[in-house]
Amino acid sequence: MPSHSQTPQGRSLPPRKQGPSACIAALEEELQMMRQERGTKQRKTTYYVAQGRGARHISVLYTNLEDLITENDHRYEEAILDDLEGSTLEQNRLQRGYLALTQALPWFHSKLSELDADDCEDMLKKIKRGADAARGDDTSTLKDLIATWLRGFAHDICGNLLCPAEWDWNDNRDLEKGLFKSKILIQAFKAIFTSPSSAREADGNGNGADILENNRCACRALNQVKVKMCVASIINMRKVTPRSIAYIVCQVHFALSSVSSWRTIDGDFDYEGFWNNIVDFFEEVPGPVARHRVTKLLEWWTRKVFGKNHREDLTPEVVSQMSITALAEQRKAQEDAAFNLD
Repeated sequence: MPSHSQTPQGRSLPPRKQGPSACIAALEEELQMMRQERGTKQRKTTYYVAQGRGARHISVLYTNLEDLITENDHRYEEAILDDLEGSTLEQNRLQRGYLALTQALPWFHSKLSELDADDCEDMLKKIKRGADAARGDDTSTLKDLIATWLRGFAHDICGNLLCPAEWDWNDNRDLEKGLFKSKILIQAFKAIFTSPSSAREADGNGNGADILENNRCACRALNQVKVKMCVASIINMRKVTPRSIAYIVCQVHFALSSVSSWRTIDGDFDYEGFWNNIVDFFEEVPGPVARHRVTKLLEWWTRKVFGKNHREDLTPEVVSQMSITALAEQRKAQEDAAFNLD
């Protein structure tokens, strides 16, 4: 005979119906879990979008991030097969772009390995959303700022900036002289990577001596204005890179034009080719002499933008003006004087 607690087939009787209070508690628990899940998803979205805002600045201006990943995977496979010969200029440019991106976003490479295909695609979409939004914001910022810096577009400097190197009215026997050292480029770089207000203290040609006074101005303003985290802080940027310069040059050229929205080709002008040429100028040097000039140029840029936090990059002239240098020299002189008296 079956027991009262079981059916003839040995199955347990269905559970008793829950009361209204139990149902409400279960629904509240489920709602709380949904809220937590949604909050986690929103935090991830916000994080990826925020981190992605620097991607176009230091990696690639137009190329899809998927192309960088594909090239890196290809390099990994080729390394296993010990066959790294024959890489093209475009492939090298993509690989350097991937390395620049992973240097700015250290978590990016490991995330690609951890996530499945769908989550990886979702992450890349959010990063690109932040990157493209930042590029648009930078364009709007520079369109306004450059107008105030130049005080009108009917100005010789505009023609100088837009003129091809072979038609420039400077010394055509040395096309590299003064290249990428325009004050307006420094201003634009600081406006985008640090803050628009810091661009007011930017200077062009020089050895970095202006950094001291600029930093004093920045310190005086530090307690007066609270600013959000800048792009350089988001991507932990401490030195100016070739691709960040290329980004700014393209942005300035775009701001000087009459185009209102980003496009790869504007009439006869190819922005992607322009960006590639600038990157190749720094990364594809013909030899050690050109490499030395490029290194000195990047050091000059770093002094102009991050001079305060990079004392090792300052010129001897600038270091000699620092109070700590004067103190050290004075103490040494006093020590020598005391020794001579003895």
